[in-house]
Amino acid sequence: MHSNIASMSVMFRRNWWALLLRGLAAIVFGVLTWLQPAASAAALVLVFGIYVLVDGVLAIVSSFQSRQESRHWWVVLIWGLISAVVGLLMLFQPAVTALVMTIYIGIWALMTGVMEIVAAMRLRKEIQGEWLLILGGLISVLFGIFVLMQPAAGMMAMLWVLATYAVVFGVLMVILAFKVRRAF
Repeated sequence: MHSNIASMSVMFRRNWWALLLRGLAAIVFGVLTWLQPAASAAALVLVFGIYVLVDGVLAIVSSFQSRQESRHWWVVLIWGLISAVVGLLMLFQPAVTALVMTIYIGIWALMTGVMEIVAAMRLRKEIQGEWLLILGGLISVLFGIFVLMQPAAGMMAMLWVLATYAVVFGVLMVILAFKVRRAF
């Protein structure tokens, strides 16, 4: 156990600069997202579209390679075809894809919030602090309604949250990098 900790500390000491670069990259990403949220949304959709397309193509190849060994190869083929089509849609229609994804998130938040409120009401005599669950559910419902009523604004709000997270994470990584560098 002690040698594992020692080897981790050596790794951190030797690579403090990697923590610094990660932090700086996160800060730059966050600031650029704040400055250009529409471009950031398009970039995220395109990167995810490439991932989904590659995943789909690999599934298609895998399904054909396992035709002889598995009688359920067609399930993987269908999955791969769906992934490939969704990936192509994301690459060639990123605005529509972002809108659909935002609507999905809005529906999810709305449904989750309602279920949290129902659960809190049913459990109010069995748990303490049920008001926290009700409040969390209410916030989810309001967020879901906001996103569904204004999907473009909902997408921008999510990007602002992502940008804020990136900047906070980046600052923490920069601080950690300098602490690690000074500690060793």
